[in-house]
Amino acid sequence: MSIISKAIINLSYALDDSKRYNKTKKFFYNILENDSFRLKKYLDGFMITLIFLSVYILIRDVKHELNDFWIEFNNVVISLIFFIEYIFRFWVSSSISKVVINQNEHNLMLNRNFSIKKMLTEVLKDKLKYVFSIKAIIDLLAIIPFFHQLRLLRVLILFRVFKLFRYAKSFQTFVSVLATKKFEFITLLMFASIIIFVSSVLIYVMEANNPDSPIHTLFDAFYWSIVTISTVGYGDVTAVTNEGRSVAIVVITSGVAVLAFSTSLVVSAFSEKLDEMKEMKTIDNISKNKSFYLICGYEGVANEVAKILKKNDFQILVMDEDEKRVKEAIKDGFEALNFDPGEVESYKKLNIDLSKHVRAVLALRQSDVENVYTTMTVRSMHKDVYILSLLMEEMHRNKLSIAGANEIIYSKDLVGMIAKEFIGQPVAFEVIHALRSEFSGVDMEEILVTNRIFKYISKINQLENEKYRVVLLGIWKKDSDEFIFNPKADTTIELGDYLVVIGNSLFIREFKRALQKKIFR
Repeated sequence: MSIISKAIINLSYALDDSKRYNKTKKFFYNILENDSFRLKKYLDGFMITLIFLSVYILIRDVKHELNDFWIEFNNVVISLIFFIEYIFRFWVSSSISKVVINQNEHNLMLNRNFSIKKMLTEVLKDKLKYVFSIKAIIDLLAIIPFFHQLRLLRVLILFRVFKLFRYAKSFQTFVSVLATKKFEFITLLMFASIIIFVSSVLIYVMEANNPDSPIHTLFDAFYWSIVTISTVGYGDVTAVTNEGRSVAIVVITSGVAVLAFSTSLVVSAFSEKLDEMKEMKTIDNISKNKSFYLICGYEGVANEVAKILKKNDFQILVMDEDEKRVKEAIKDGFEALNFDPGEVESYKKLNIDLSKHVRAVLALRQSDVENVYTTMTVRSMHKDVYILSLLMEEMHRNKLSIAGANEIIYSKDLVGMIAKEFIGQPVAFEVIHALRSEFSGVDMEEILVTNRIFKYISKINQLENEKYRVVLLGIWKKDSDEFIFNPKADTTIELGDYLVVIGNSLFIREFKRALQKKIFR
């Protein structure tokens, strides 16, 4: 491996291991891209103000003389701010260090040399994917006046208006809803285009040689066709011959059909997305709450618990995969989502920091199996999150305990238990730590002992895999070509050996990264 390759790899690991660098990059990503980030709304408001200000200056400059300050402010200051924003978005769009680390680990597994060319290709592909995105192109066009002082190019300032789609979430929602009917809109556009083209040619052929007709050119015919099919009917250009009027009747009828079809498409798109939009609104409302209880399930005991919590002014979020129960919870005045508490995707959709928002997770389904799944999912996401689970049958207590429930109670005990907390005897609900990762199931992997690992670890007892809740199943010895199942603590680890581990794939990934980052010194 060349010196340059080693330098790139070491720098990538250093950046990936740097808390300050990752914290800084995460901050800029959140303030630019994360709608749930508290400070993002202030940046969005500031950028929207700059957009309208730059457009106002452009309009004002048409018939009024502007002093040099406003001209320079528009051409330099505002453009420079947009340019800096573009650079930061380019930076956070992808991680170069992760590309290098992933390629290096992949090459080590396959015993290949690190390829700078392949790395640069992957990095370039990731960055170009952002550069050629619609939003990035609009951002680039918005800063072009900063580099060119030609008056014609200053019209590109108007492209800053399109940046409103980036900052105004309602615009993004509107576009995403209409995008669900993309095929229908394309079909409608093709139909309208054919009608416009055919009617333009027909009206031109029938009207152009008539001296009394206002249609003398093909452009006049095209303008007339657009105005007519849109049913606007300015009246400045009209057909004077019987043939031309016959064409107009057909175009007007087609225009009514196009408008009716367009309206129905928009209404249909919003109707289909109405439930999803309500979910988004609920998620936005929940993210604004500083503290709430997450109740998984809304049946039996859960109903009573929710009502008691609400009566004592606690914020509540109900999650249930049954649509009827969700509607019942909403009817009772609770924030509720039709999400499966046993699926990690449900928690990803919430897009919240559990350490800041959730006081406790209450698994209150009437099925021990469902409560076990919920507990396992939440516990796999974070080892410190507090979980209270309802137990229906004593025979399943051990399963819930193994799954990771902090407290297991019978339904008849739950209401009284919560009541004790309210009268000053706290029992079950404590503020919990951050949920920083996601559950992705149990997996088994082979970890190659590389130079980086071998330099600091020579025996099994130095791995500290228990710290990451990873089970060492065995070790394959390269020299002797044998597999040692459940090796002893003093078993020697050599370069080229393979460690076979089993556990949650997230914990395995963290364990592997810890080995590569040399934290076991």
